[in-house]
Amino acid sequence: MTRAALALLAAGLLLGACDSGGGGPQPGAAASAGPVCQNPNRTAVNQLTAPPALTIDVNKAYSARLDTARGSFTIQLNPHAAPQTVNNFVYLAQQHYYNCLTFHRIVPGFVAQGGDPNGDGTGGPPYKLPNETNPTPWKAGSVGMASNRAGVSGSQFFVVLADGPNAQSLATSGVYNQFGTISDGFDVVLKLQMGDQINSVVISSK
Repeated sequence: MTRAALALLAAGLLLGACDSGGGGPQPGAAASAGPVCQNPNRTAVNQLTAPPALTIDVNKAYSARLDTARGSFTIQLNPHAAPQTVNNFVYLAQQHYYNCLTFHRIVPGFVAQGGDPNGDGTGGPPYKLPNETNPTPWKAGSVGMASNRAGVSGSQFFVVLADGPNAQSLATSGVYNQFGTISDGFDVVLKLQMGDQINSVVISSK
């Protein structure tokens, strides 16, 4: 692992959940609060004590279309590689959990991270996901769940922005569940700025 990659990971740039102070140095100014969302479904999710029961069909192809402040992009989900992680993402999307949340962390050339109801890297459902690390190569467009010492986040996800040593370091860490890849709209992902809102996430299957 390169010195730069070690520095990024050591700084906790992928997740500050359950760490006081947000997990170390931030890559930029705090994201704007944005509009307040009144979403009763998020309250229901916050009452769960464990990840949702597996309801997806791992033999189907699932995709998630995210509409954001910068445009839309699509994640091709990979239930064979990470069934519990995909099931959880599908469940949260269908509960409208991600609506009005933001991309609270952008590390140029590395990751864009979102899905935190607190908007600062400390939030998410009260449960943690199981470790579903897998041999799928990490590259530009790979999508994974954030993680820290407490475990794998229930809602915070990140998109890898570029190929190279930093992306490869995610594989050697052994703690990040890769569960999909950007299949359309990667140019939109590259335009994301801190505080940009997720308007909606729509799941399709076939």
